[in-house]
Amino acid sequence: MNDFVRDILKKGINYPDLYKKIYGSFPSNWLVGHVIKVRIGHAVNKKIRANAASGGVITQTLIYLLENDFVDGVIIAKQGVPSAELASPVIATTRDEILSGAGSVYVPVSMLLILNDLDPNKRYAITCLPEESALLRVMQERGIYAALQIKYVLGPYTGTALNSEAIRCYLKSKKISDDDPITSLQWRAGAWPGCLEIKTKSGKVIRTPKVHYNFLIPFFITQTSLMSMDFANEFADLAVGDAWSPIFENLGEGHSVVVTRNIEIESIIEEMCNIGLLELKEEDVAKASDMHGHMLDFKKRGGWIRNQWLRAIGKTAPDYGYRPKTIPISRYFVEIIISVIFILGRFKFSRWLVTKIPESIIGPVFNFLRLNWKKLSRPTKRRGLSNFEIEINQK
Repeated sequence: MNDFVRDILKKGINYPDLYKKIYGSFPSNWLVGHVIKVRIGHAVNKKIRANAASGGVITQTLIYLLENDFVDGVIIAKQGVPSAELASPVIATTRDEILSGAGSVYVPVSMLLILNDLDPNKRYAITCLPEESALLRVMQERGIYAALQIKYVLGPYTGTALNSEAIRCYLKSKKISDDDPITSLQWRAGAWPGCLEIKTKSGKVIRTPKVHYNFLIPFFITQTSLMSMDFANEFADLAVGDAWSPIFENLGEGHSVVVTRNIEIESIIEEMCNIGLLELKEEDVAKASDMHGHMLDFKKRGGWIRNQWLRAIGKTAPDYGYRPKTIPISRYFVEIIISVIFILGRFKFSRWLVTKIPESIIGPVFNFLRLNWKKLSRPTKRRGLSNFEIEINQK
């Protein structure tokens, strides 16, 4: 199965074909995919909301599915397996096991590899990033039994992931020796939006706000993040992302954009709202999408441009079966700047240099530059995005 997974991800998944097979039609909105309802809100349970990613909606839904006999087990990505700085898929069969794996993970986790270990007589829910949610649907369409045991797919909106080397670079910038091993790592510890928190064997505790440790992205972004054209986890039954808007950011505590993609999961989410497990308010698709406009453009238009450039220089890049219908010339110039930054960030010298700059300096400076870059590039990156249209590639 490993070779099968790698081969499909390398070639790319034809999204238009898969849409017809899974949903019976193309989506009305190619930015976020097929939608039954979009809501904004959070889990009501304060502990779940505080300890889980974003507003705790995925964690609360997984618990509900398990405790109400919709599934026999839940497959989650758990930080700390097999070592503190790595993460792996695990099967949770109790509420406490789900809670112990709650929270964001920003390094790649091959979730579908655990399909080989499933009990053939049981039903499962799984959390997946966009590429694996789509791949799982392909496997289900092909009748692969282990894939068919997955009854519910829940997944986060996914912009960028980091190579695992990012943590070592971060620790070197903090003057933490390799001889002082990590004993605990949380990507978003504490109050939303959280901090990267690392504890070491010697007793050191290092904490950095999320908006500051984002400085690692230009140096350690994964190639999959750059090639993917799916931000909103288009083939997850339930897709959830942070509600990034001034209103919700000022409120704090974590709010989620919650998208249901089929009638069954919609009825489950509605029931959870009715019995007081979730506090959600219906939102307009366009308004909710505007919260993530920058990253939707990065994936839908930027991803396509980057893949075209890779093929132009003889590199392999996935083909998702469609292309943006129109891309302003100015958007290509923006992509040149973005791509040059990522290319320079991969150099050994660049990664070495960043370890010599204190995080107390590079974190705030990077956040300042990031916010101003978003403001400067916003007119170009948002131009034409609200009426985003595609052309299906000819076979």
